[in-house]
Amino acid sequence: MAVAELGVVVLDCPDPRALAEFYAAVLGGTVDGEGDWVEVQLSGRRRLAFQAAPGLVPPTWPSADHSQQFHLDLDVTDLDAAEKAVLELGAKPLDAEDRARTFRVYADPAGHPFCLCAC
Repeated sequence: MAVAELGVVVLDCPDPRALAEFYAAVLGGTVDGEGDWVEVQLSGRRRLAFQAAPGLVPPTWPSADHSQQFHLDLDVTDLDAAEKAVLELGAKPLDAEDRARTFRVYADPAGHPFCLCAC
């Protein structure tokens, strides 16, 4: 028997609303909230939340000195089309040069690493 159920994944960031809008555009869903806590309501009961952290220092990927600590894997059916879309929304490529792989690594506008993964 499970002790708990995953409720929400929360990302610290300087501007919760802006990062929520980025992920809502990438994943779909609606943005809810203002100020220090903003959520993206996804399909079903899934949520992704953003919490104000004005002094956030983004991770350096890849680096042991300032590690990423976690990242999001986002499944896509067309890597090239998804890449174009996330770059237009403000993502920055971190490791997207190898076109033979089934994933590409980017940073969101607050600097959190995420991967687009072919499914």
